[in-house]
This record gives sequence, C-alpha cells and structure tokens, in this order.
Amino acid sequence: MTDRLPHTLRSDARDNRERILDAARALFAADGLDVPMREVARRAGVGPATLYRRFPTKQALVTEAFAEQMRTCRSVADEGLAHPDPWLGFCFVIEQVCELHARDRGFTEAFMSAFPDAMDFAADRADAVRAIAELARRAKDAGRLRRDFVLDDLILMLMAHRGIHAPSTAARVAAARRFAAFVVQAFSASAEQAPLPPVPLLAPPARVFEGRP
Repeated sequence: MTDRLPHTLRSDARDNRERILDAARALFAADGLDVPMREVARRAGVGPATLYRRFPTKQALVTEAFAEQMRTCRSVADEGLAHPDPWLGFCFVIEQVCELHARDRGFTEAFMSAFPDAMDFAADRADAVRAIAELARRAKDAGRLRRDFVLDDLILMLMAHRGIHAPSTAARVAAARRFAAFVVQAFSASAEQAPLPPVPLLAPPARVFEGRP
C-alpha cells in the first residue's frame, strides 16, 4: 500500500492538471480570456487551491492551455514561407490563421495579448510574425501583394475576425473561410484598387507585430 501511494498521487496530479487545461481551453474558446479562474476550477472539478497550485496565475494557465495552438500557428507560418509561390503561401497563412482562430476565440485574445513572462509563447509568436513578414515581403516583390500592406493590417484582420459569432464551431469555420476569401481579395495587388487610408494606431496590440515589410 505504501509503495503504491507516491505513484497514485503523481497520477492524480497529472489527472488534475489535464482536467484543468481541458476546462480552461473549453471556457476560453467559448467566452474568451475573461473567464474567472474559479470558474475554470469549478468546470474542472477541482478546488481553487489545486488550480492555483498547478497554475499560480491566469497568464501561466493561458500560456499552457494554448501552447499547442501557438505551435500550430508557427507551423502554418513556416509552411506558407516554404511555398514556392509567395502569394499562394501568403493566402494559405491567411486562410489557416482565420480557421485556427475561428475554432478557438480564446486563442485570438492570447495571440494578441502581451505576456512578457511567457517566454516560450512569446518566442513562438515572434517567430511566426517574422515568417509572415518575410512572406509578405516576397509576395510584394512578386507583385502580388499590394505595396501599402503592413503587418498591422493583420491586427485589423484579427480584430474584425474576432467579431464573428455563430451557433456552432462548424458555422464559425465556414464564416471564417468566407471572411478569409474577402481578406485575400483586399490584400491582392490590383491596378484598379485605390490606395488604403493611413495605418491606424493600434497600440498596445500593435506591439505584437514589430517591424513592417
């Protein structure tokens, strides 16, 4: 009995951690990052003390909950950058990012938030942004992406996309795909397009995208 106790405790701790993360992902996806920590604990079936023992701050919980999505976002950016046609690679990134964010409202907020202490999350985000910036530069050089596009336009895209509400995930994804198609058309270089208005000041979210192609 004594020999089995440490293993049982470790197993219980792992189970609690996974329940907390599952509950956090579900709540953040549905309601965004404003969900109280106590509500996460309630959904997970654990006490607040257990939650805070595993994740002392909401920042720590959000970072861990969306680690996989952040890696996926970075992978999408790298895949777009590797495409032999930079414009098609850019379109791929827009489409995939919109779909990724449609499936998880909380991830949109996490991606646009500043988590100065979440080094891994911030590093993955910065790498994704650098890949998109390079891809945008190549698409401009190829004459396919409008010359007045700047990375802050992606903030506008995400902010507008965040307003999509639908009764189901499938409906949100369908709406996101149509939204992405409109965005791609808007970003496409075309002789008949009028110049864009000046770039708005979008701080603090604009700090996410440092530098412009």
